[in-house]
Amino acid sequence: MHKPGVENVPYSGVDPMEDSEEPLESQQLDLGEKEEEGFRLHMVTWNVATADPPDDVTTLLHLNSPKSPDLYVIGLQEVYSGPLRFVSDAVFDDPWSYLLMSLLAPQKYIKVSSIRMQGLLLLFFSKLEHVPFIRDVQATYTRTGLFGYWGNKGGVSIRLSFYGHTLCFLNCHLAAHMNYASERVDEFEYIMDMQSFDCKRAPAIVDHRLVFWFGDLNFRIQDHGMHFVRTCIDKQNYSLLWSKDQLIMMKQKEQVLQEFEEGPLDFQPTYKFDRSSDTYDTSAKKRKPAWTDRILWRLRPKALPPDEENENKVGLDAKKLKQLEEDMEYPLKIRQDVYTSMMEYSISDHKPVIGIFTLELRKMYETPLVRLRAEGDWSADIDAMVVYSPLQPFPSSTWDWIGLYKVDNTCFTAGWFSVLVESLHVCVNFQVGFSSVSDYITYTWVKDDEVAFNEEVIQVVTLVSVYVSKEEIPVQGGDCVLCYYCNALKCIIGISEPFQVQASKVAIEEGMLPERINGLDKAVSGDDF
Repeated sequence: MHKPGVENVPYSGVDPMEDSEEPLESQQLDLGEKEEEGFRLHMVTWNVATADPPDDVTTLLHLNSPKSPDLYVIGLQEVYSGPLRFVSDAVFDDPWSYLLMSLLAPQKYIKVSSIRMQGLLLLFFSKLEHVPFIRDVQATYTRTGLFGYWGNKGGVSIRLSFYGHTLCFLNCHLAAHMNYASERVDEFEYIMDMQSFDCKRAPAIVDHRLVFWFGDLNFRIQDHGMHFVRTCIDKQNYSLLWSKDQLIMMKQKEQVLQEFEEGPLDFQPTYKFDRSSDTYDTSAKKRKPAWTDRILWRLRPKALPPDEENENKVGLDAKKLKQLEEDMEYPLKIRQDVYTSMMEYSISDHKPVIGIFTLELRKMYETPLVRLRAEGDWSADIDAMVVYSPLQPFPSSTWDWIGLYKVDNTCFTAGWFSVLVESLHVCVNFQVGFSSVSDYITYTWVKDDEVAFNEEVIQVVTLVSVYVSKEEIPVQGGDCVLCYYCNALKCIIGISEPFQVQASKVAIEEGMLPERINGLDKAVSGDDF
């Protein structure tokens, strides 16, 4: 039987709301005046120069900070993609994704989306509480290496709506070397032009309410000699170098760059270092230090209101008028709280850069599309029941499914896999828990004919019940949640309250031990050990 899943490839389906009069988010705007709320976004960009992850990235993610982020966006460049590793990464999560998922899952973050193009990797994580309000998730990529045929350079992006506000994250690795500043801008323009999405509200990157552009953008410090640059760095007089930073210079004459903002570069240039040190390049090439690794953002320019005398608002097309109304009714503001490099990490010739932002916005909706719950007691001794009901119109289908996820994050090792990957130089421990959409223990298909409804009958929707076979329920039990995945929207649209799955009394009485294989609990007799 076909198993549900979420693929890390560009979404190429038809927008389920494309034929409707209004896009999905606009159909669901909650009525009444809402207060603006602040959401914390933690971003990382790092050219890892094919290195495996370090043992500890706690400080990189600020995991011990009293202010925990609502969202993490992590963009990596030059992730190792040699033939053997690429085979293993096609079957299992790459070491970087695995490390980040295993660290963030116990903190109640899940990977909502990711996309990889050779060495370029982009991951989007969210606190569990926000997941049902992150919708229309799509990802795509653009190659610019070798005249557009090779993916060692280019851009990968993830777009989505967050409580109705359209966001896009673009991770780029642009052309290298001092003399290629104009080529870097050309590549950026090409990526912006080429990437498109099946979304009526925001079919292009520039249509999104908020865009983040980040990565190894490879802009250098020109004109100044090595001695002057090193002296400014040693004395922390970074501002003396800004006027000759190529990206700052190009922004003055390239219109495509002028709408993007960036915080002050009040930190050491992040390239190029001797590995395993904080010493700038001592090789024969002695490359000049540069701020190659950057995080910029663009808040969509507000549509200009028509003249006050023009009551019919002539002169504004329908799209601009809708944007104007959205800007006024549902404001979105951004504030950068932190922009710095992390000098303690030395596995690469680049230092990672982090940007922490506060997004202040008014939610366009606060009601999930589906409500669901576990009915009665759950254990591997009896078939279990899931009860759900749609709360808003959405494009349901027979490909929608409900997954059972563990949330207690118990750790264990799978020996058979450790042996397999040893030859690939990959160190893996499995993490039992909810780290991504594909981590379900089991699933059941929904009953599409029973969830179909329209806005006129929304108040009289009947509860729908589906069953989960006892053979698919974890023998040892644990804390779990149920999630409704909408195939058309490519996201989770409803999450149950956590509930307890009881350990199997039959398994305990018969002296059977649980062993987890391929994500499912199987009962294995103690005599087999």
